[in-house]
Amino acid sequence: MRYVVFDIETSSEFIDGAFDPATLDLALVATYDSQTNQYDSFLQPELPRLWPILEKADAIVGYNSDHFDIPILNRFYPGDLSKIKSIDLLKDVRKSLGRRIKLDSLAQATLGRGKIGDGLQAMKWWKEGQVEKVREYCIEDVRITKEIFEYAKKHQKLKYKDFGSIKEIPIDISAWDMRSGDALTYTLPF
Repeated sequence: MRYVVFDIETSSEFIDGAFDPATLDLALVATYDSQTNQYDSFLQPELPRLWPILEKADAIVGYNSDHFDIPILNRFYPGDLSKIKSIDLLKDVRKSLGRRIKLDSLAQATLGRGKIGDGLQAMKWWKEGQVEKVREYCIEDVRITKEIFEYAKKHQKLKYKDFGSIKEIPIDISAWDMRSGDALTYTLPF
């Protein structure tokens, strides 16, 4: 199965209590492609280079991606990214545990290391013109998400920190490898 792990960073934040991710401005997208074993990143003008990669994937993998990343990317995509099979790890965690867990908590407990920043810090870096710092941060989030995904595939569980102790969450991966038809959405001329 070819999967693409992805994450986005925004250059704006929610205003006046409006929590619609599609209203946020996109800074960049980072990816890992299992077919090429490569990490990459795309600024907004480079997005046309990203679309064929996502369209050829059997699944796109993210963390809170169904609610956050995909709605933002769909503003720029000529088709509908929600037609491509999505594995949203946060959705699976929430289904099993009954609540949301931060990616950093999963990373620390499952992988033994945490994130190198947070979204607000990345937004600050972006506003300061530190594009390479944002790129590095976003790629590292993709690396963490990929490793958590692979751990869950292998062990059918994840770990998280809960008030100082490490607990396990069973993860149902039975639908992850199932193909959901052709991932291609036929929006690009190739």
